[in-house]
Amino acid sequence: MTPDNDPTSPPFGAFAPNAAQAAIISLARHSRLKRGAFRPMLSRLVNLLRTGPLDVEYQGASFRFHHQASATERGALFNPDYNLEELDFLRAHVPAGGVFVDVGANVGTYAMVLARHVGPRGKVIAVEPHPITHARLAFNNAASGHAQVKLVAAAAGPADGELMIETDGDNLGASHIVTSEISGKAIKVPSLRLRRILDEAGVSQVDALKIDVEGFEDRVLIGFFREAPPSLWPRAVVVEHLSKNEWLEDCIADMRARGYSEAGKTRSNTLLVRGSK
Repeated sequence: MTPDNDPTSPPFGAFAPNAAQAAIISLARHSRLKRGAFRPMLSRLVNLLRTGPLDVEYQGASFRFHHQASATERGALFNPDYNLEELDFLRAHVPAGGVFVDVGANVGTYAMVLARHVGPRGKVIAVEPHPITHARLAFNNAASGHAQVKLVAAAAGPADGELMIETDGDNLGASHIVTSEISGKAIKVPSLRLRRILDEAGVSQVDALKIDVEGFEDRVLIGFFREAPPSLWPRAVVVEHLSKNEWLEDCIADMRARGYSEAGKTRSNTLLVRGSK
């Protein structure tokens, strides 16, 4: 099978679910089977019916989901409410024509949805360093027809240069920064400061930012807030906290000290708003 960013890759729709696959997906979406514990089993079953990715709509955008090796893609495939609380929070704080920044964009389950929300006058900056994941992100963006999305093939980091990322097991979406290569599976990727990413995108204000970089959130955010003028600070932020034990500094506490307050919390993410009491 050709990579998703290959010009010869089959167009969106070529991997539409067959009747049996569609029935299983529908059953999951309308039952308790959409929950996380059941998704790997459903993925294996769907894959037995026909091996390969699936082309489906999610939250109004077009995706080619490689569900066999990505928990994120399984979640969006089988659960229509996947990350819905976070998405609704972001949509509530980003106006039409606004600016949304997605750090650790994965295959675009936030970026593509917010691109539809901001419309052609808005802007979405989607930052994803892993070359395979970035190719899938680019395919999904093209399939969704979003000209307002700027794709950045780099890791956001505390300095410009290079970082090493590694994937544990078969969950490509959980690729993370490593400080030294131990397993031999790490790859080098470009690293850019978030301030530089925004400057190069021509952004002077940010309505909302989501960051999910597997325990590296503090290295990205704290340096950004120290360097960037307050005019560039996002008005709303979604921070994944599942790997906060890997933070060197508490970036959420740092944001609270800068005038942010907690507006909500889900199992995976903390939702913050600037200037709210």
